Amino acid sequence: MEENAKSYRKYTRILWIIYGAGVALIAMIFISISLGWMGFMPSFEELENPDTNLASEIYSADGVLLGKYYIENRSNTTYQELSPNLVDALIATEDIRFVKHPGIDVKALMRVAVGVVTGNRKGGGSTITQQLAKNLFPRKSDYNKLDLVVIKFKEWVTAVKLERNYTKQEIIAMYFNTVAFGNNAFGIKSACRIFFDKTPAEVTVEEAAVLVGILRAPSYYSPLRHPERATTRRNVVLGQMKRYDFLSPTDYDSISAMELDMTGFKRQDHTTGLAKHFREYIRLQLHGWCKEHTKADGTNYDLYRDGLRIYTTIDSRMQRYAEEAIREHLGEDLQPAFYRHWEGYTNGPFVFDKSVEEKMINSLMESAMKRSARYRSLRRSGASKDSIRKSFETPIEMTVFSWKGEIDTLMSPMDSIRYYKYFLRSGLMSVEPVTGHVKAYAGGPDYKYFQYDNVTNMRRQVGSTFKPFLYTLAMQEGEFSPCSTLPNVQVSIDLGNGETWEPRNDSQDERGREVSLKWALAHSNNWISGRLIKRYGPRPVIQMAERMGVKSEIPEVYSIALGTADLSLYEMVGALNTYANKGVYVEPVFITRIEDRNGNVLDVFEPNQKEAMSEETAYLMIELMKGVVQTGTGIRLRYKYGFDTPIAGKTGTTQNNSDGWFMGITPKLTTGVWTGCEDRAAHFRTITLGQGANMALPIFALYLQKIYADTTLNFYRGDFDKPLKPLSVEIDCDKWNEQHQQENNSLYEDDEF
Repeated sequence: MEENAKSYRKYTRILWIIYGAGVALIAMIFISISLGWMGFMPSFEELENPDTNLASEIYSADGVLLGKYYIENRSNTTYQELSPNLVDALIATEDIRFVKHPGIDVKALMRVAVGVVTGNRKGGGSTITQQLAKNLFPRKSDYNKLDLVVIKFKEWVTAVKLERNYTKQEIIAMYFNTVAFGNNAFGIKSACRIFFDKTPAEVTVEEAAVLVGILRAPSYYSPLRHPERATTRRNVVLGQMKRYDFLSPTDYDSISAMELDMTGFKRQDHTTGLAKHFREYIRLQLHGWCKEHTKADGTNYDLYRDGLRIYTTIDSRMQRYAEEAIREHLGEDLQPAFYRHWEGYTNGPFVFDKSVEEKMINSLMESAMKRSARYRSLRRSGASKDSIRKSFETPIEMTVFSWKGEIDTLMSPMDSIRYYKYFLRSGLMSVEPVTGHVKAYAGGPDYKYFQYDNVTNMRRQVGSTFKPFLYTLAMQEGEFSPCSTLPNVQVSIDLGNGETWEPRNDSQDERGREVSLKWALAHSNNWISGRLIKRYGPRPVIQMAERMGVKSEIPEVYSIALGTADLSLYEMVGALNTYANKGVYVEPVFITRIEDRNGNVLDVFEPNQKEAMSEETAYLMIELMKGVVQTGTGIRLRYKYGFDTPIAGKTGTTQNNSDGWFMGITPKLTTGVWTGCEDRAAHFRTITLGQGANMALPIFALYLQKIYADTTLNFYRGDFDKPLKPLSVEIDCDKWNEQHQQENNSLYEDDEF
């Protein structure tokens, strides 16, 4: 009996020794892991500020998310922004004892251990906190079974540390921010927006169950690719919610019987959303900013990973109206007219001399082919020129743009190039006069198919929209006023090499009579512009344009008086905005400030300004350009579109009707519109259809109508402010004529001027 007792005590001691050694070993492992002796362990700072890839977000001035730049489409959310449905679904499905355990669920681990021994596995043992640890500090892909044991211990230690550093609510939010849902959705905020077009606070019980169900295997349970599997998995989550009293049996029965509803799904990428051309433009600017600014650790900011918040000047409502105006005018009016105009013409929409027409069109098509992404890709792969050409001439299935929606068709790549040559393009930019804030920036009709930016990248002849620079010089010099008159007859300028330049003027209006400068600008008279540039010469006109912000090179030739210079819409809007800003040029501003992921302000942007002309000159130019809308080439703003508010404007039409321009100025907004085809050789054949008043002005009109109709904008419709000092000249031409009717106007005879 005594021997049995001794033997029992011996075995008991051995068991306690083994148990103690095991506990000590586990403790040593935990201590070693905590101290980093067994490989990387996150520091306190890394736990406080986990390094996750966050999308940088672009916001409008009125607080609307315009888009993101990202490697992973992830934006963080707080616990308070989560629907209780999401929290309940997650806890019921993944970790029912979440609120009680310290990061490790011992009971669940014991269940797993028993399951391994008996072969009866019922669920995993990982807690939400452990899964968060794995998400924040991912495992390496190449590890063996021993490594996996160490990794598991590390995740346990990290989970305990997370529990000590964060509240349960913070852990839930962090978990939801770090998980992937498929379909380019990283984190719950992106997932709710992409799958249901909602915020995390708005999702229903059924939607929450779908999202939590996806987490087990995003591809396998994708509600888009595998709706049956997703429905089954959703109902499993709902069943867990019922089991743990998050959902009543009645609600479970009704919700689980519902069909999967994915009508709110909206795929998100860089080609969706508002202001796509604008976002691409500032992306390039932000790359430069990131190269010049560093984080606390000395590394440069990463636009795609660091979760920057970029606050822009764009107003989302005005931006939407700009894009709508372009689509409405081009899609419903101008493009159909363009098709009708070229119907029956083999080589439309190109206009060349018949002797070189075929050669020039082939050259255009060849050039377009070599600029295409398909061609460059084939060249990089080593394909021969002959094989490339054959591939371009072989019909394939493709989706092409149309104004009525995308079309799936069979077409050769070369035919698709010709197909797109027929499409008219447009650009619009709006600026706030005093601040220089760009309120709308539409670089084209559809970014997915027309990515070329017609606001900043495009430089085309500006036509008569250049004439204000010339008239500004005349007003600034004090030699002329808006009511000053000149003879409306042909002018000839000796170029000094035996050649002369004589501007052509097709209009018969007031031919041979004295006309005021206000009338001449309103009717875009070329002879009067010719007389003015003869008086001042090209160089002073170019210098005036440069003072008003034009940076493109302008050739020093007399024909610039008629708008032969190639300038961008961005330059033209910024320059003519000087009039509305009382003679001060303000460089257009796109971004107001940049913040880091925690809301700390990193940079603030202020406009660059310089005085370009006197306040009186700017006001005189406004009066001159009002005449364009009151009685001149922009009069359809009044008789067709019904505007009776003060608007200053200028139309522009270029050689062969290749480009149509309209610049419109109100006291609180300066807007420019350009319309034309990709190639200058593609255009309307008549000025009735090809003039700026028909191609570009309607877009401005539709845009302004939408702005005025929006009561949330409460847009100012009053008149322009007069200068504080009394004007030195009379701007009422009836009064001016009375004052000067006895004067001798012989000073302005052609042989002297």
